[in-house]
Amino acid sequence: MTGQVRTVDGRVAGRRGQATRQKLLDCLSEMLSSSPYRDVKVIDVARKAGTSPATFYQYFPDVEGAVLEIAEQMAADGAGLTDVLANRSWVGKSGWQAAQDLVDGFLDFWRRNEAILRVVDLGAAEGDKRFYKIRMKILNSVTNSLTDTVKELQSKGKVDKEVSAAAMAGSLVAMLAAVASHQKGFQTWGVKQAELKPNLALLVHLGITGRKPTK
Repeated sequence: MTGQVRTVDGRVAGRRGQATRQKLLDCLSEMLSSSPYRDVKVIDVARKAGTSPATFYQYFPDVEGAVLEIAEQMAADGAGLTDVLANRSWVGKSGWQAAQDLVDGFLDFWRRNEAILRVVDLGAAEGDKRFYKIRMKILNSVTNSLTDTVKELQSKGKVDKEVSAAAMAGSLVAMLAAVASHQKGFQTWGVKQAELKPNLALLVHLGITGRKPTK
């Protein structure tokens, strides 16, 4: 945890207070993985953390406020998805590896943050701008990076200039997010994880380069 952590009334929390606050967030995260978001109550989170509702309210105005804090932390971690694309070549075998690494990154990130991402998606779908902004924060950095990649390939004559770089990148990222959030659903269709990854990477490679991958 970086920077000063403050209580609801503006006081700076000490080391012990910061630990208590983080424990409340950790317990809430665990509860979200097994309970519907709106069924989680402050008293239940406090009890699980071994503290009181009064202590919870020192750090968060309500459960939703704590959920938003977890979501913001997750979004910050999600910025690491762009690291997968940093200084990568999409030519030849390197392009196929880049596509596979991006798919792996998305699927892994969604698996690790499945519970909170489900809440973010729900809030965004209901029109809550706070959750919508968090979702966009996760996706925009990857979209921008892929847009730059397509534009660079276009400047080198490797991708048709009629392709809209932003539209292609945005479509691919939306696809990745949708598939990543539906991984369990694919299993009910008989699609194994080992089959999902290479086929998804193939679509990404075709979208970025316009070519079949060199394996």
